[in-house]
Amino acid sequence: MKIKWYGHAAFKITTDKGVKIIIDPYQSGAFGGALSYGKISEEADIVLTSHDHDDHNYTKDIKGTFTQIKKPGPHNVKDVIIKAVPTHHDPSKGKERGDNLVFLIETDGLRLAHMGDLGHKLEKGTLEEIGKVDIVLLPVGGFYTIDASEATRVMNDLKPSIVIPMHYKTKKCNFPIASVDEFIAGKKGVKKTNTSEIEISKSTIPTEPEIIVMEYAL
Repeated sequence: MKIKWYGHAAFKITTDKGVKIIIDPYQSGAFGGALSYGKISEEADIVLTSHDHDDHNYTKDIKGTFTQIKKPGPHNVKDVIIKAVPTHHDPSKGKERGDNLVFLIETDGLRLAHMGDLGHKLEKGTLEEIGKVDIVLLPVGGFYTIDASEATRVMNDLKPSIVIPMHYKTKKCNFPIASVDEFIAGKKGVKKTNTSEIEISKSTIPTEPEIIVMEYAL
């Protein structure tokens, strides 16, 4: 599969069969310009939105005829198995910021989890529901989501082969959140790429855990 990071929590997954999945597309210029990543205007077959906030649910620029998934439960679209696991956007069971979906995508012999705007550590039941994952797209910036310390706990609980940090402060995200540096500080296996797109297959999954810091595309 190919994984492209647009910026913030927005990714495009392209399967080996060419199925295009866009996850958590943001509205460019949202929140008074605090989110200034460029418009996501590529085609998609499937769009996943973890919750209804403008930095995660904006589909109007996406091209093509797509199936949107924004409800919990199992889904099967174009032979891609997707499970949306209910979680919360805060540590108060959604009382502060509402609910959140963790998306599990199973394709090409791999299991990828996009954690959305996860706002709390994962309970035993949720960990069991998620199960074994190869790749985790993990928010690390804090304030609106789990912070670096909590993200480390989630990473250690899930034990993926690859973690890709997301939802952190950059030159195009002026939210009151931390940069990725706080999360990666002191950790082993950190790899910084100079690209917004990587390709991962079952045969190339690393034997030792890696944290891959990508460049945003837009």
